[in-house]
Order: sequence, then C-alpha cells, then structure tokens
Amino acid sequence: QVQLVESGGGLVQPGGSLRLSCAASGRIFYINAMGWYRQAPGKQRELVTSITDRGTTNYADSVKGRFTISTDNAKNTVYLQMNSLNPEDTAVYYCNADVTTPLQAMGGSSTYWGQGTQVTVSS
Repeated sequence: QVQLVESGGGLVQPGGSLRLSCAASGRIFYINAMGWYRQAPGKQRELVTSITDRGTTNYADSVKGRFTISTDNAKNTVYLQMNSLNPEDTAVYYCNADVTTPLQAMGGSSTYWGQGTQVTVSS
C-alpha cells in the first residue's frame, strides 16, 4: 500500500529548532493532502498543520508563526520546520497523508499514518 517514514525528531533546548521530514512511498496515484499531528503524554492526538495539493495550509493556533509546513512534490515528501520550540511542544509527531491509490483513481482516497517521531524540548 502506502508507507510514510518520518525522520528528524530528537532532543532540543527551549528556543531551538528542528526540522521533521516525512517521505511517502508505495502505490501512490496522487497525494491530496499531507499533514502533521502530535500527541503528548496523557493527551489526545491533535492536528499541528496540514497542506493540500494546491498549497493551502492550516495551522493550529499554538504553532502559528513558529512552525512552517512545506512539500517537495517530486519526492512525495512533507517537511515541518519548527522554530522557537518550547516544552509544550514535546510530543510524538505523526505524519499523515490523504492518498489516492491507482485502484482509487476513479474516485476515493485513504488516510495513512507514519510511525511517529519523538520531539522533546527540554533544558
């Protein structure tokens, strides 16, 4: 089917930056949208940001002005540049993609998730 592989997580000090990457591979006819979610301990998974195939972006209020989502369509890859990180950003970050496979080319899509990457902001 479709696989999403994330990279770039790690430990960073408050005020620091990290860049996450997520590469999609497999039976991809078209990627309709990609995004990033996060889940902190004891909390529900929440949307961080998303981007459509037309470049329309959406950000959670808590990350506006600090995080930037971008894509490399040729590589089926989405990036998340995170600046001015604070301890409240500590979470497992998951890549998400809405993908149309060849079998769905006449209509339809499916949602896929990456395995998650840990981001820890601490001094």
